[in-house]
Amino acid sequence: MAKDYDPKKVTLNLGGHIAQGFAEGTFITVARNNDMWTLQSGASGETARSKSNDRSGTIEVTLMQTSITNDYLASKAALDESDLNGGKFAAGLMDANGTTLVGAVELWVKQQPSMELAKELSDRTWMLETGDLEMFVGGTA
Repeated sequence: MAKDYDPKKVTLNLGGHIAQGFAEGTFITVARNNDMWTLQSGASGETARSKSNDRSGTIEVTLMQTSITNDYLASKAALDESDLNGGKFAAGLMDANGTTLVGAVELWVKQQPSMELAKELSDRTWMLETGDLEMFVGGTA
C-alpha cells in the first residue's frame, strides 16, 4: 500500500512564529554538528568507542524571497547583533506525516542568507544554530 507525504503537514515554529513560504525542493535540513560516537581501534584490532556529549546542531531553512519568515529571521539577526542574547529563540519542528520531531530551547541565526536580485524570484537560505538539538527522526505513517 502506498504511503503519502504532504509538505503542508510540516510545521516549523520559530519562537512563536509559524514559518511559511518554504521554497521548492529541500526546504528544511536538520543536522547535529558531530557524531554521537567515535570509534577507536588499537594496534591488535581491539576497538572501543567514546561518547560525544556535544548535542549542538543546525537547522537550515530555505524560503521563497516573498516569505514573511525572512522578515522575522532578519529581525532576530539584527537584534542579536545589537543586543547580546537578544536574538535567541526556541524552535520546534513537527512532521504530521509521521513521527519526526525536532526541538531547540535556544536557537539563533548563525548566518544570514546570501541575497540575489534578478528578473525572477530567488530563494533565501537561513542557517540557524543551537547548543542543544533534540532530534527524533521518525518515519512517515
